[in-house]
Amino acid sequence: MNITLSVDERVVEQARKAAQAMGKSLNQAVRDYLEELAGTSQRDAVAAELRELSMKGKAPRSGWTFDRDEVYAERLNRTGRG
Repeated sequence: MNITLSVDERVVEQARKAAQAMGKSLNQAVRDYLEELAGTSQRDAVAAELRELSMKGKAPRSGWTFDRDEVYAERLNRTGRG
């Protein structure tokens, strides 16, 4: 979903610099903040999805261990956001 915000130019420039210092675009920083504000994050959603698959017996078994960061990065790569 796209949203439009009215923000003072100086605030946007300072926010852009802060996001860049974190290695993110301003767009990504705003998305991350909104996910945090909403109480959900993609990382937590991925973890919940894997737990559900594991409980259904559909998660890989032999030698596989749960690595939330690895799964999250893989999902971002598949969606073109990484």
